[in-house]
Amino acid sequence: MPYFQYQFNTAPEWQDILLAFLGELPFEVFEETEDGLLAYVPAELAGEQLDADINDLQSRFELSWSKELLPDQNWNEVWESNFQPVIVDDFCAVRAEFHQPIEGVQHELVIQPRMAFGTGHHATTEMMMRQMRHLHFAGAKVFDYGCGTGILAILAARLGAALTDAVDIEDESYANTLHNAALNGTPQIRAYCGTLEAVPHDTYDIILANINRNVLLETMRPMAERLRAGGTLLLSGILEQDVPVITESAAAQGLHPISRMQQGDWVCMALQGREQ
Repeated sequence: MPYFQYQFNTAPEWQDILLAFLGELPFEVFEETEDGLLAYVPAELAGEQLDADINDLQSRFELSWSKELLPDQNWNEVWESNFQPVIVDDFCAVRAEFHQPIEGVQHELVIQPRMAFGTGHHATTEMMMRQMRHLHFAGAKVFDYGCGTGILAILAARLGAALTDAVDIEDESYANTLHNAALNGTPQIRAYCGTLEAVPHDTYDIILANINRNVLLETMRPMAERLRAGGTLLLSGILEQDVPVITESAAAQGLHPISRMQQGDWVCMALQGREQ
């Protein structure tokens, strides 16, 4: 499949914020550069509407951009060849099948890296894993909302979750989650493709939601309805500037913050539901 490469040049202090906005457009992979970002999108989606959305961003940020049609090739193969292991202290590591085993960590996750968000390289995913270290997963029912490659669901299973439901709107992410769950010997993961409504209504002890501001705000109520009394909702994909509106939305559903972590402009928040 042919892809367009978009190059965005902007100041370092704007990169994280720009990435958050670009993440809501149909780009599949991002790379950070010294001057800004590279973003990749299937050629069929690189039309006038995408360019118009980018021009709108240009009116709000100090940035310049250009795009180039890349030759048709096996992009997943290219992505896999560039994939590097992710190590989160002595807690966990994420590697591909073709990497050597990683010693000195409590939990080693092996995935088939595909062009899907959530391989652990982005600060939002890394913070989710760091926060998960301090949650009680033994025997818990867990929901991974926006599962990407499935690593958070797999980590939850490794930490003792009795069952984990996972959902993503992307077909590739859904298929990759099933593959990676089998690869890691975690049959307690049930994957679904679609929106939140694609998952049978159930209640969970822990909900993991690493998505984006708009989806978090739009689905705060149904997430709260699926959270058991006193359960934990772990959120990421939040920019520091959006913490107040996220906190206000959560409070309206009886959720209150219990911990917070930040890397750069990105924030990960743990909230607890009210006890009955």
